[in-house]
Amino acid sequence: METKKYVQGIPKPSYQRVLIVGGGFAGLKVARELKGSAYQVVMIDKNNYHQFQPLYYQVATSGLEPSAIAFPFRKVFKRDDKMLFRMLEFKQVDVEAREIETDAGWLAYDYLVLAIGADTHFFGMENIRKHATPMKTISEALFLRNKLISNFEAAYNTDDLQKRESLLNVVVVGGGPTGVELAGAIAEMRRDALPLDYPTMDWKRMRVCLLEASPRLLNGMSEASGQKSLAFLEKLGVDVTLNAAVKDFDGEHVLVADGQKIAAKTLIWAAGVRANPVPGLPEEAFLPNGRVRVNRFNQVEAAPGVYAIGDLAYMETPKFSKGHPQVAQVAIQQAKNLSYNFRSLLKERRWEEFEYKDLGSMATVGQKLAVVDLPYLSFQALSPGWCGFLCI
Repeated sequence: METKKYVQGIPKPSYQRVLIVGGGFAGLKVARELKGSAYQVVMIDKNNYHQFQPLYYQVATSGLEPSAIAFPFRKVFKRDDKMLFRMLEFKQVDVEAREIETDAGWLAYDYLVLAIGADTHFFGMENIRKHATPMKTISEALFLRNKLISNFEAAYNTDDLQKRESLLNVVVVGGGPTGVELAGAIAEMRRDALPLDYPTMDWKRMRVCLLEASPRLLNGMSEASGQKSLAFLEKLGVDVTLNAAVKDFDGEHVLVADGQKIAAKTLIWAAGVRANPVPGLPEEAFLPNGRVRVNRFNQVEAAPGVYAIGDLAYMETPKFSKGHPQVAQVAIQQAKNLSYNFRSLLKERRWEEFEYKDLGSMATVGQKLAVVDLPYLSFQALSPGWCGFLCI
């Protein structure tokens, strides 16, 4: 039998170890909340920096540099001997042995917190997976930025009008916050920045298209916000098509279910996510969509000592009988509640069940427009920078 190789450089503590897999909003919040506790806190992530996902679209459209939305984990973990970070890639969990396997070997835990989130879901469409550009990491946002600039340069150097339009056109698939924000930012770039950089180009020939398979935009927000975001986008010159399911993309043309065919070399896929896989958990722990079923304490009941939080976790409560939305606030609040319960365990206090408090949602449309849903109020912001608000 092959001897297990273990990760080096992590001292075995005399106290209990909380091992966190994933350094997104959820995982990082748990680590911060447990700082100074009687646990050894070990966090692993395939990157050595945290990524602020809501602003990826700003990086993709040259509004921000990557350094503005990323910071190193080691700034959080320094000056505390019981807080450790390792840049490792998670492979699987051994529930019986209470160990996980990484690309550098095995690592033991007393309590395992799975916060590995979700990735782009292409719904089995291989051509779209191959040719489209997703938006789930800073690297993908930078790739999109470079792709757009490269296409604009190529369009500037060709006399073939059909080829030029194909290079200029951008199709965004998915009418959630990411799709709405991206479409708005690209439309503003077409209106304001690109005519200055390419003064002899006819930018009226560039189409920015947003395709949404459902009858409305921003399905996770109010109907009023969905309608206002549509009006804002159309004001910016975005071609919005609802009830438009994308069927294929060959790198040259986008094929819509209704037969529409759009010439474009850039397809941005923001149409869905699927929970990242967790090899080693019992089969009964998973839902068909890949999310991990947890109880009100975020515990994976089929795997003692294992907890799942954030986009990965599926929890049913009286207020959310179909699970919680996969948004940052849910991840942060679950992380805070779980950390409180870990501290309660040390003091032999009763654990608190998780209850999500909706603090509101916002989607920006360009630099001066936004739609906002608060628990008891929805409004549009005419200029988020100076907060000039008009109720809808």
